[in-house]
Amino acid sequence: MTDNDGFAKLSRDKDMEKKEKLYTLWGDNKINEEEMRLLQQKTKDIPAPFDAAGKKDIKTLVEAFLKKDDALGLAAPQIGISKRVTVFKNKNFDNGEPVTNKRDYDVLVNPRITQFRGETEIMMEGCLSCPDINVEVERYTEIKVRAYDREGQKISKRYTGFLARVVQHEVDHLDGKLITDRGSRVQYPKEKEAFFNSIFQRGS
Repeated sequence: MTDNDGFAKLSRDKDMEKKEKLYTLWGDNKINEEEMRLLQQKTKDIPAPFDAAGKKDIKTLVEAFLKKDDALGLAAPQIGISKRVTVFKNKNFDNGEPVTNKRDYDVLVNPRITQFRGETEIMMEGCLSCPDINVEVERYTEIKVRAYDREGQKISKRYTGFLARVVQHEVDHLDGKLITDRGSRVQYPKEKEAFFNSIFQRGS
């Protein structure tokens, strides 16, 4: 995103394409070994106060998220950035529209869940990095989080209900965990049964 003009611009464009590529565990009936390694790796904090590189990573993630209409949230590892930052909708979860208003999404930098409260609830979850499957995952219905906002200010927030689930899912990404690590019951299309059976039997 990130002149000597033509060549430098081409390099930046290729870098942007690479950063905005969605990393997945598998695709086209094969495991994506390199992408899997990054997705399963614990991310590093963005040093505060944010330097130019940190601000760039945050901006790249937010821009990638805003281009998607199929994402409730997006964590930096999902676009190949192994840094502890995530962005997610905080309302309008079911409308399937891209987010356009800053008030409709949260950015958490270096988030830590400091408190789990309330009952736990089991629901099926999907994930952009685990295409074609849904996994039954148990989550807390209330959490407290400490983080920095996108401007570098310290914040403490409480999330409840479905939004608490979204945040826990996103923070899992930053810890190198995916829904396949959290649940036991997996749903997938019958036409891909042989492929997914081979994956989950191999991992069991």
